[in-house]
Amino acid sequence: MNIDKIIFDAVKKALNELYKLEANENQIQLQNTRKDFEGDVTLVVFPFLRFSKKSPEATAEEIGNYLLESIDVVENYNVIKGFLNLVVDKTYWLEVLREAYSQTEYGVKLPEEDSELAMVEYSSPNTNKPLHLGHIRNNLLGFSISEILKANGKKVVKTNIVNDRGIHICKSMYAWQMWGNGKTPENSGIKGDHLVGEFYVEFDKHYKAEITELVQKGISKEEAENQAPSILGARELLRKWEAKDEETVELWKTMNGWVYKGFDITYKKLGVDFDKIYYESETYLVGKEEVLRGLDEGIFYRKDDNSVWADLTKEGLDQKILLRSDGTSVYMTQDIGTAKMRFADFAIGKMVYVVGNEQNYHFQVLAHLLDKLGFEWGKDLYHFSYGMVELPSGKMKSREGTVVDADDLVEEMVNVARNMSKELGKLDSLSAQEAERTYRMIAMGALKYFILKVDPKKNMLFNPEESIDFNGNTGPFIQYTFARIQSVLRKAADNSFTIKETIQSGLLSDKEKDILKRISLFPGTVKEAGNNYSPAVIANYCYELVKEYNQFYHDHSILSEPDMDKRNFRLILSSTVGNIIKSGMNMLGIEMPERM
Repeated sequence: MNIDKIIFDAVKKALNELYKLEANENQIQLQNTRKDFEGDVTLVVFPFLRFSKKSPEATAEEIGNYLLESIDVVENYNVIKGFLNLVVDKTYWLEVLREAYSQTEYGVKLPEEDSELAMVEYSSPNTNKPLHLGHIRNNLLGFSISEILKANGKKVVKTNIVNDRGIHICKSMYAWQMWGNGKTPENSGIKGDHLVGEFYVEFDKHYKAEITELVQKGISKEEAENQAPSILGARELLRKWEAKDEETVELWKTMNGWVYKGFDITYKKLGVDFDKIYYESETYLVGKEEVLRGLDEGIFYRKDDNSVWADLTKEGLDQKILLRSDGTSVYMTQDIGTAKMRFADFAIGKMVYVVGNEQNYHFQVLAHLLDKLGFEWGKDLYHFSYGMVELPSGKMKSREGTVVDADDLVEEMVNVARNMSKELGKLDSLSAQEAERTYRMIAMGALKYFILKVDPKKNMLFNPEESIDFNGNTGPFIQYTFARIQSVLRKAADNSFTIKETIQSGLLSDKEKDILKRISLFPGTVKEAGNNYSPAVIANYCYELVKEYNQFYHDHSILSEPDMDKRNFRLILSSTVGNIIKSGMNMLGIEMPERM
């Protein structure tokens, strides 16, 4: 059992017996003892003074004596004003090591047959452009949350909704028809999603020129935006697509096919995947049916222009359009349909949407609409809202073609990793092929860790050079420590050192105890990360564990230690730390190199 839980239960009992106090979680405050004081766990006694009617010191002494006599894990205590510092018996920490070393999945709860099913939606790209830096944060968060939920015993379905219909893809289609000259990914050598993205930019360029020309002829800007030949052409394509015009649908399928192949390459580079992909072109019709049902049942209403709306003013929200006057659907319509299809396909216990914070209002509305339509799970939907990510050069604008492309950023990261590794001589001993694979592992570890260690609710600035640093709170620093541990274990095997489970209380130094304290926190950290959907909790735990290990490694010899019991103990400790680092980083989707 976790030491905090053991002490919490004992303190609760002590307060009841000493002061007739039925204490709650808010009253019993436990902290890690500060480094400059003796102890492992500190109890704040100030909340109990009005019940003890004694000074802080006397109250702490009373509780300390009670704990010393009632539970074996407390070896000693000291009092500093209103703080009771408890020294945990070494045998407890050694039992932590024994348990962690013997379990391949320490701290992880594997899903069982009757485990709750969580569905996590992430990525949600449009098929008119490549994935960009914002998509990277989305994909990495979504994948990591899925892995963390699995580690908390949930079954998980990773899902993606592809926005494959609408005016945005019609703009790219129109540009290809007008100025494409039959260009394809095959005959141009351009990755499919990039090629379609180029035509989206081409459309915007011509559209703006047409608006300028019309305005110069005396037409208002608003009229020009609606009368420009390019936008009229794109709208006509959308009308033909919705009317199932064969030629239009065939072009749509072809260009989307180019994009999907491109997306798959990017997803593979990022190390993310999906169990089920939904397409807006399929789900929006289900959504339209639900909206029309809601209209028939008086849940929604129709305006004079024939558009369909929901009135959510009683819920403290606004009025929301669900079908335009021409009968075409909006994003909300699609999301209603997608939700219905998903809950029909899977026995979902928890639905998590990983979508940027600019969509906070959208998901408030969606939850209310689904609830009004009679879906009992409507209000239980969880929107995992996260902030934007930028590069030092500033914000991204996709229509102008200045988007920070995901593929370009990944390759830039690999180049930075390669150059820095060569400069530091980190991978000189590896073959060219192994070094190249490791450069990519370091690059992706740096990218993922830098993004995931930040509180997801915050906007963040991503700096490629800063992220690839072999010192400090970075992915490569953690990867390098893991590789160092694997090197120690390989050398131990080469020297025929057999790791025997020799775990004795007399072997435990203060540095080793610090590591064991950190190890004992891993199961609770995994649980906290799952409860809060927070990869940052796992990331920062891994960093703190690695920091503790590196201090121990600096101060203690391992392979050159002459005392066999001490050497074995340190090898066991090192092996356990390595396993936990790997387990934690796996939850972030980060691969760990065996050599660096």
